[in-house]
Amino acid sequence: MRKGVPYALSFIRLHNMAPPTYGDLGRSARDVFGQGYHFGLCKLDVKTKTSSDVEFSCGGVSNHDTGKVFGSLETKYKIKEYGLSFSEKWNTDNTLATDVSICDKLLKGLTLGYSCTFSPQTGSKTGKLKTTYKHENVSTTTDFDLSLSAGPLIHATAVMGYQGWLAGYQGSFDTQRNKLTKNNFALGFTASDFALHTAVENGREFNSSIYHKVKPDLEGAINLAWNSGNNVTQFGIAAKYNLDDKASIRAKVNSHLQVGLGYQQELRDGVTLTLSTSIDGKNFNTGGHKYGIALDLQA
Repeated sequence: MRKGVPYALSFIRLHNMAPPTYGDLGRSARDVFGQGYHFGLCKLDVKTKTSSDVEFSCGGVSNHDTGKVFGSLETKYKIKEYGLSFSEKWNTDNTLATDVSICDKLLKGLTLGYSCTFSPQTGSKTGKLKTTYKHENVSTTTDFDLSLSAGPLIHATAVMGYQGWLAGYQGSFDTQRNKLTKNNFALGFTASDFALHTAVENGREFNSSIYHKVKPDLEGAINLAWNSGNNVTQFGIAAKYNLDDKASIRAKVNSHLQVGLGYQQELRDGVTLTLSTSIDGKNFNTGGHKYGIALDLQA
């Protein structure tokens, strides 16, 4: 095969897909910065799936600073022939959550969903009606936060894509106060081995990120943020390197000289251990550094 053809083919396949939703813009860079780090936490996640496609997941988190332990239990079930998905979740704050969605049945690319939470202890309830529509050149979402005591909050996003270029808008409207509460814009470019993303939030916060897959085993990311209100600039750089198909190392540093290091190892099929630490470079001798450990079990 002629040199360069595999890249060209992957580029064509990439741009025949629907663009990501607004919340997924810049996700590649955020994953390099965020995944594999659990500073100040001990985590345990267990996931399993039955022969009838019912998924169970439970997890627990212990916070080193507060000593608080948080746990959750979730079940998911899909009826593929009808495009239906159900999930129920309970956590140790005694909150019950239910999510129901139907995908690609009413209209190709359209997902309708409803999610709600209920706290028996306090009696508080929340509800959200969600819609997502994806087409070859556009992805849109509209969510309605429903409240019994106030008018609904409307959250809407739209992303358009053309030959790798992406342009998006995100807005939120409070119907009770008749006020626009969120007004964000984003612009980016995505290729098979890199992604560029920039966003403006409410005309005050400016964010940019670059993701680059240097080679199959090495990923890197850079982010830059500036707030016009306080004239504060933040900068960060991160990388992930796969030692082999079962082990990887991570590192990141920001403009406050906070250094994050991580190591992930698949001990056996379905068992993954993650170790991470955060080092305060400005106050190295005074301590305050954090570590984290996470164990993920899948069956």
